[in-house]
Amino acid sequence: MKKISIELSQNGYDVFLGNGIFNQLTKKIKSLKLNKNLFFVIDSNVYKLYTTQINSTIDAYNGKAIFFVIEVNEKLKSFQTMQKIYKNMLDNDYSRDTLLIAIGGGIIGDICGFVAATFSRGIQYVQVPTTLLSVVDSSVGGKTGINFGNTKNIIGAFNQPNFVLIDVDFIKTLNREEILSGLGEIVKYAFLTTTDFYKYIVKNIENVFDKNPKVLKQIINESVRFKGDVVICDEKEAGNRKMLNLGHTFAHAFEVGTKYKLKHGQAVIVGIASALFLSFKLGLIEESRMLELLALVLLFKDEIKVGRINLDRAISVMQRDKKNRDGKIKFVLLKDIGNIMLDVEASREDVMYALENGLGVFR
Repeated sequence: MKKISIELSQNGYDVFLGNGIFNQLTKKIKSLKLNKNLFFVIDSNVYKLYTTQINSTIDAYNGKAIFFVIEVNEKLKSFQTMQKIYKNMLDNDYSRDTLLIAIGGGIIGDICGFVAATFSRGIQYVQVPTTLLSVVDSSVGGKTGINFGNTKNIIGAFNQPNFVLIDVDFIKTLNREEILSGLGEIVKYAFLTTTDFYKYIVKNIENVFDKNPKVLKQIINESVRFKGDVVICDEKEAGNRKMLNLGHTFAHAFEVGTKYKLKHGQAVIVGIASALFLSFKLGLIEESRMLELLALVLLFKDEIKVGRINLDRAISVMQRDKKNRDGKIKFVLLKDIGNIMLDVEASREDVMYALENGLGVFR
């Protein structure tokens, strides 16, 4: 089992990574002397696949432990779902001495993190991510939230978990579409980090789809360490942490524009393509280098198909992005691998160019 430390000035925590380590969950809770009253919120799909493992872990616990299985999707990332969790906790006499344990993908993690931030004015919580996307992205960093109206994650809080347990075995049952969704964030890290990591990702795309355990552990380890380092330097997105939004301003508009038929990771890949075109249009990157970097994105052109999206509405969605200031859209763009520009503004005409060309790759 590997341990990656997220050494924040306050509320630092560890990420534990390995194969077959879910059964060590309650041992970690005890060793870290966390609250003993456990309330599990479990994605219904995960519970169906791992009923025996989950039940045996909970049944073996010597203390109060109740679990709540809940169906989630992007449309259910809402106040209504939070209210169901609050009610179940109150009905079972949970209070401030609770440890909330989220088992599932990013939606479960985001909702539970926000519930933990607000129930009894704040309780402890643990993330057990079960999708590739949540493993490499949402489980680390403390961003929590829900969607409201047509705006993704607009209501939420920064709330760091007490620890994260990543059991790579959960990834074995993911289908190709779910692996693809996780690859969206991994592709993002390829552009944010180093040329070596970019080349490693290009070389190992099919190994990720094949769920090669050695490759998965290497990529997860590198991704979590990189994101952890960024979060340590800028916990609440006041500065360099904004780089983690590469492609996301476009991606959120694509998700809304397809009524969430396009999964987040897929939308991020399309968003990165759009960001590359906008970087070129604004003179940040030469056309020849843009085309070289598009090589990674183009590996997915047969995997991702985007239908028609109303571009005017897409821009309207981007204008509501919570990262904007003074009513202006702020983009994260590229000069090269690891050379990132933050808070870049662009004209409507240039954004239209980026949208048309980025989406055009996947039509």
